[in-house]
Amino acid sequence: MTGIAAAIRAYLPGLALLAGGAVAATVVAGAVPGIQPLVVAVAIGVGVGNSVGIPEVAEPGVGADKLFLETGIVLLGAAVAVEEFLAAGPTVLGLVVAFVAGGLLFAEVVARVLFRIESPTSSLLAAGASICGVSAVVAIGRVLDARGASITFAAATILLFDAVTLVAFPLAGEWLGLTGRQFGVWAGVSMFSTGPVAAAGFAYSPEAGQWATVTKLARNSLLGGVAVAYSVAYTARSAADPGVRRLWAEFPKFLLGFLAVAAVANSGLLSPAALASIGRVSDALFALAFVGLGLSIRIDDMRAVGPAPVGAVLVHLLVVSAVALAAVRWLL
Repeated sequence: MTGIAAAIRAYLPGLALLAGGAVAATVVAGAVPGIQPLVVAVAIGVGVGNSVGIPEVAEPGVGADKLFLETGIVLLGAAVAVEEFLAAGPTVLGLVVAFVAGGLLFAEVVARVLFRIESPTSSLLAAGASICGVSAVVAIGRVLDARGASITFAAATILLFDAVTLVAFPLAGEWLGLTGRQFGVWAGVSMFSTGPVAAAGFAYSPEAGQWATVTKLARNSLLGGVAVAYSVAYTARSAADPGVRRLWAEFPKFLLGFLAVAAVANSGLLSPAALASIGRVSDALFALAFVGLGLSIRIDDMRAVGPAPVGAVLVHLLVVSAVALAAVRWLL
C-alpha cells in the first residue's frame, strides 16, 4: 500500500495543474459569450507551458493527459447516434479511405520530388499528415527502424501544424458557413492529430466535435494497414516479421472502447440520465486533456523546424483540405 500511495502522490501535482487549468477555462468561457471552454483550456496550457514551463514535480501527472483524451473519446461513444452515422457512414468512410490513400501518395511525391526530402523522413511526414499525427510518425518510424533524429524532426513539424490548424480551421469553418457535420468531417479528414481535431471540432459546435472525432477515429483505424504496407514496401518483410507484430502495440485500442460504448448507448440499455452523466464525464476529461495538449506545445520547438518539411506539409495540407472541403460540400 505504501508503494501505491507514493505513486498516487507523484501524480497529484500534475493532476492539480490540469484541473486548475480546466476550471479556469470553464470560468473564462462562462464569462465570455461565444468562447468554447476547450479552446480556452488549450490556450491556458500554451500560456503556462511557454511562460513558466511544467514543474518537474508535475510532469508525471501532466503526462496523464493522453489517457484522459483517450478515455474521453471512449465515453464520447455514448453521444453518437448510430442511425445518423450509418446514414452517412459509407460516404464518410469512403472519404476517409480515399484521403488517407491519396494523401499518403501525394505527400510522398511532394516531399521527395518538390522538396528533396529523403526517406524515411518523407514517409514519416506523409504518415503523420495523412493518418494520425505524431502517433503515426512514431508507429511508422518503428516499423521502418528510422533514426531518432528523423522521428523527432517529423514529429516537430506535425506538432507545428497541429497548433496552427487548431486555430485556423474553426475560423475558416465559420467564414465558409459550414454545417456542424460538414465541418466535423472536413476537419476529421484534413487535420493531423486526434487531440487538435477533437478540440477544433468542439470549438465549432458539439455536433461538429462528434463528427470530427468519429471521422478521425476512422482514419486512426487505418494505421495498422498502412504500417504493414510501408513495411512491405521498404523491406519486403514477411507477415511473421517482428516489425509487423509490433503494430498491435501502436494500434489505437481506445477505438475499440469507443465502438463498444456507442453500441451499448444505442442499444437502449442506458437511461437518458445515465447518458447525460457519461457526457459530463467525457467533457471533464476533454478539458483536462486539452490543458495538457496546450502544455505540450512549445513555441521555441516550432521555430526550430526547417523550411523543407514545413513547405512539404503545408502543400499537402492546403491541397488535401481544399479537395476535402469541396467533397464534403458536395456529398454532405
